[in-house]
Amino acid sequence: MELPLVVGVDGSEPSLRAVDWATDEAALRGVPLRLVYASLWERYEGAALAEGVGRPAEQVMADDVVEAAARRAHRRAPEVKVTTDVLPDDAASVLLNEAHTAAALVVGSRGRGGLAELLLGSVSVTVAGRAACPVIVLRGNQDNQARVRTHRRVVLGVGEGPHGTAATRFAFEEAEVRKATLDAVRAWRCPAYESADDPLLEGEPARLHEQRAAEIMEAALGKAAAAHPAVDLHRRTAEGGARRILLDASDDADLLVVGVRRHHGLAGLQLGRVAHTLLHHSACPVAVVPQRG
Repeated sequence: MELPLVVGVDGSEPSLRAVDWATDEAALRGVPLRLVYASLWERYEGAALAEGVGRPAEQVMADDVVEAAARRAHRRAPEVKVTTDVLPDDAASVLLNEAHTAAALVVGSRGRGGLAELLLGSVSVTVAGRAACPVIVLRGNQDNQARVRTHRRVVLGVGEGPHGTAATRFAFEEAEVRKATLDAVRAWRCPAYESADDPLLEGEPARLHEQRAAEIMEAALGKAAAAHPAVDLHRRTAEGGARRILLDASDDADLLVVGVRRHHGLAGLQLGRVAHTLLHHSACPVAVVPQRG
């Protein structure tokens, strides 16, 4: 059974844009779409109370939200199988639980109710930092229009060695289904003290750091590139901070893919500075892909 794309919906325009984006993505991938709404009405009001007075307003609203989102998805891509659910928990817990049986989670950059101020609060950071599957946060396109294939370009921030395998594989798959170019980017820096010690070696340390970046990139891309020969792959090493370089690359991309390490038994948020910055400032959607390490 194919795992679905899961979207957290709350009726806001950004969450409906996430439904549009995920519907197009599900059609591209040929996978089902699952729409979930997090609601705590039953926990606080109680099932007995609900039976005594009829359906509470919160339950009615929740059902209306997911039904409207399902109709929207069906109009956009009738061939995509859509399921819905209203789940009695907070938004972060619902999405983290759904992640165990999802191909990916898709969330809007802002919402209301349980998803209010998504990127400025804790929900998206918590989900991106802890989810067991890739999390796609809908950055960019703040006119609430979903655009899956505007530039036909996917950007991959290349990480270290084997820890980047999952993100690399995800980026190749996305580029392939979108028929997009894949730009693999590896940032590098040369510490100032290395270039200042000996005037005769000026430029040599920088060359070595750049060469090392290229070697890391080749090691990270090798197997995935061989498995996806049809993907138009561009490799680029760039001097500077990874956050700035990837933010610049997001300006004309359809998707920016980065990996984050998951550590067994480690509680708390596990987003690094690069992923955290991209979630807040990227000009395009960001896919945060979990990797064990």
